[in-house]
Amino acid sequence: MPDKIFITGANGQLGRDLVHELTSRGIECIASDIQGEFSGPEACEYIPLDITDYDAVLSAMKSSRPERVIHCAAWTAVDAAEDDANRPKVHAVNVTGTENIARACAEVDAVMTYISTDYVFDGTGTTPRNPEDESFSPLNYYGQTKLEGELAVKKYIQSGKFFIVRIAWVFGANGNNFVRTMLKLARTHDTLRVVNDQVGTPTYTPDLARLLADMNMTGKFGIYHATNEGGYISWYDFAREIFAQAGVNVNVIPVTTAEYGLSKARRPYNSRLDKSKLIEAGFTPLPDWRDALRRYLAANGTN
Repeated sequence: MPDKIFITGANGQLGRDLVHELTSRGIECIASDIQGEFSGPEACEYIPLDITDYDAVLSAMKSSRPERVIHCAAWTAVDAAEDDANRPKVHAVNVTGTENIARACAEVDAVMTYISTDYVFDGTGTTPRNPEDESFSPLNYYGQTKLEGELAVKKYIQSGKFFIVRIAWVFGANGNNFVRTMLKLARTHDTLRVVNDQVGTPTYTPDLARLLADMNMTGKFGIYHATNEGGYISWYDFAREIFAQAGVNVNVIPVTTAEYGLSKARRPYNSRLDKSKLIEAGFTPLPDWRDALRRYLAANGTN
């Protein structure tokens, strides 16, 4: 068991759940984020940190000396990333920030875990992508910067002591997500149009946090895909299950991406990720996404 794990983006949707998971296991956490204070209830050391500042990152790593670093910090506003005015900021966080974390991890000999995305792929076809697939061609700027982050991890951590974990369709209690958006819209609309030609699987952040903690108890380094189990679905399928479990009566109409036509960034049609490598490595897969949704609604209601 590592003595100390450093978490970037600790105030975010995944970071908060990860701090909770690790502290509940009795693992010492060092939480960090751009904000001045930690937003979670757990008692842990907190370091305000701008990951785009390499000197600050290296100083934080050298002073805390973590055995492992889980890099959750990222620009995740996909549509906003397409704006020319935002692109330098997106690059600074997702590329330069990740380079800085990777360089510092190499400097202090810490294992690095990098959270990536299905958006590094081109989203074509119907075959699930396996972790070793390198036919990337991201469709949007967010995906391009996350791919460049992956390349930075491989470049700077030449020891190979890293995990790259690609996820998709993330939802959790501590941020905006599809479940919260659907339930909010249902309060003011009796009919909703939802895309049915983009296919993938949701990822519930408490389940992902458990897996990341499990991974960081091992030396089974490499690239992994991790979403909840339960088969591949469309956003339309997900929306219908959300309303069914929440007991909300709303008419959901399936539409194509072209018919929907509201997104600034192009989205992948195929977000299917092959997760068999998790089982081969001896990790416990994430539970069925329907079970994850039940737990989310039980904890958060329809807010």
